[in-house]
Amino acid sequence: MGLDLYAKIEPYLDFEEEVYTLHKEFLRFVMVNDLNNIIDIGCGQGYFLENLKVNKKNYFGIDLSVEQIKVCQEKNLNAQAIALKDVKEKFDCATAIFDVLNYIPKNELKTFLKETNLVLNQGAYFIFDVNSYFGFDEIAQGCITIDVEDKFIAIDANFEDEKLQTDITLFEKQENGLFSKEQDSIIQEYHSKEFLTKALNETGFELVEIKEFNLHTQEIADKLIFICKKK
Repeated sequence: MGLDLYAKIEPYLDFEEEVYTLHKEFLRFVMVNDLNNIIDIGCGQGYFLENLKVNKKNYFGIDLSVEQIKVCQEKNLNAQAIALKDVKEKFDCATAIFDVLNYIPKNELKTFLKETNLVLNQGAYFIFDVNSYFGFDEIAQGCITIDVEDKFIAIDANFEDEKLQTDITLFEKQENGLFSKEQDSIIQEYHSKEFLTKALNETGFELVEIKEFNLHTQEIADKLIFICKKK
């Protein structure tokens, strides 16, 4: 679903400040509640895993993108490119950061939540963020182009019928001086508070808190952070 192509262009998207701000919020919760033994679902290139490692937490990262996990392993982080259903260990906390649940279609979300529940010990926390409707409609959609030395990147994101389709095109200069072309798409879905609350309750989670989070604007929350516990 375009995740490996996204991994190639992610370093050029200038998301460092947003990633840092969101990770700081999650890490604060981990530290305040003295949580350890954490699985980061959809760990990407391991930025949050690095924070856990620095703070001497036991951690494990998983991601479906082989390219993302290659970056993690180059950093000597404990991460694997495996599906959640194949994880055998149990953890005291699970995190899913930077829209991970928005990549999951509505009809597959309960399966994901059940699989998350299965890798958690009794009373363990599950913390994740999702885009608000405002975040999708006003922040995420639009077009950008990035022109660097040996790459040209074009991104076109359109939000319609509660789905954000992001089309990615990458032109990359090869050793022979010619450019190769790669294209793929990523689809994310908007999940309302009501839909997520019901799904969590039906898959063995107790909702502790929903925090509105302003990542890009001070006016309207563009993200929601859900804090849950395994029943």
